[in-house]
Amino acid sequence: MPSSKAVNDKTLPSVQELAKEPLIAIPRHYVQAHQEPTALSDSFSLPIVDMKNLIIGEAKDLELENLHSICKTLGIFQVVNHGVSSLLVEKLKHDIEEFYKLPVEEKFKVKPGDVEGYGSTMIQSEHQKANWGDRFYMITNPLHRRKPHLLPELPISLRDTIESYLSELQKLAMTIFGLMAVALKIDKREIEEMFEDGMQAVRMNYYPPCPQSELVTGFNPHSDATGITILLEINGVEGFQIKKDGVWFPIKFLPDAFVVNVGDVFEIFSNGIYNSIEHRAVVNAVKERISIAMFFNPKFEAKVGPANNLINPHNPPLFRTVTMENYFKDFFSRKLDGKSYLEHMKLQNSEIYTN
Repeated sequence: MPSSKAVNDKTLPSVQELAKEPLIAIPRHYVQAHQEPTALSDSFSLPIVDMKNLIIGEAKDLELENLHSICKTLGIFQVVNHGVSSLLVEKLKHDIEEFYKLPVEEKFKVKPGDVEGYGSTMIQSEHQKANWGDRFYMITNPLHRRKPHLLPELPISLRDTIESYLSELQKLAMTIFGLMAVALKIDKREIEEMFEDGMQAVRMNYYPPCPQSELVTGFNPHSDATGITILLEINGVEGFQIKKDGVWFPIKFLPDAFVVNVGDVFEIFSNGIYNSIEHRAVVNAVKERISIAMFFNPKFEAKVGPANNLINPHNPPLFRTVTMENYFKDFFSRKLDGKSYLEHMKLQNSEIYTN
């Protein structure tokens, strides 16, 4: 059981280290016994978006309609032919796996003082349930918002690889945003003004095996408070699940593909046309699982609200408009719980018809 000191410090010890010890019982802070079950079926096959066909293919209009349909219904897809170097991706996978092999004191050189850095769940109260996993999280863009003590403390090879990866995924994300704008028939400049040089963050996730995996969760059910999120599975172990029609489905990643999901910001921006997907991470009983997620958001000074081009007397705004900075602060001040924050952003009927 975590000590009271660990709780008072708001950070539990490394779950990776905890999982190395023989566990007679799961510490109570991690036990989440009443979880919704996973569908008793094979892994759900996510739809595929081929970036090459979208940009230069003869059937690019058809592929664009495919992207539009996916974003309206499921809100998540796999991207192939994305243009990111396979050598870079393989080096990133190797360097992240090597990072999590380091002694715990080395990893804790980037220990967080708040939500950024290396560690496990931040604890707000004695009764809060913790996730069975460790992570390294940091804001990467804009550059002046980076915490100066974080990236320099990573191993030099991983640091250089992450910088290259961030640069490549920035290009990919802006391309995807532009295609979404075309699909929604809105001015691409409105998207570019929001997301170009916007708030971006990276999260490396490590979920140790747990012999009683049905009692713990790697990451609680939630939708992302982002424009889009780009996820890469590092070591080929499944555990990412999505909620579709009220049922949880495991997702199998294609080799060399990224999984891209619509976040709450883009559901708001599209005035509810696009769907942010609720998802979670479950824990394997015998194998560790490692992944890396990149989060792409508007500039801090941008307004988060429905796009002007999508609002008219027949299609009133469904969501309130706030600055990205206030949106970000408010989101992180609340408990992560499904799509509850998106519900908080919705206008009530009386507000919709008086706007």
